[in-house]
Amino acid sequence: MPALTPDPIRTLTETLSDLTDYLRENPDPAEALALIEPLLDEYTGLPVQLADTLRALARAIQEHPNTPHTTQGDLLITELRTAAWEQTDQHTLHYVLDDLRDLYGSSPASEQGCCWCR
Repeated sequence: MPALTPDPIRTLTETLSDLTDYLRENPDPAEALALIEPLLDEYTGLPVQLADTLRALARAIQEHPNTPHTTQGDLLITELRTAAWEQTDQHTLHYVLDDLRDLYGSSPASEQGCCWCR
């Protein structure tokens, strides 16, 4: 693997910021869902990747020979691992996308009948 630098990570966060700005402009829901879909994939999406990254960071810090083994250090590593589990719990957001697609597909504008019949 080539050496990783902070630059591609900054590019990633800038792209996420651009996506947020774009979504604030009220794009078509189908397009918005398509853009978000890769971020919330249940296996490779952002919650899962961030959780794995936090766990890897915790392990790298804990196993590094220069890391002081103190109570404070252990607590900080525990916080990283706790945050990782919290991120992992968010992997179910892909179900929200499925529900949103269903909702968008059955929006009131596409249903027949008056508002009392729907």
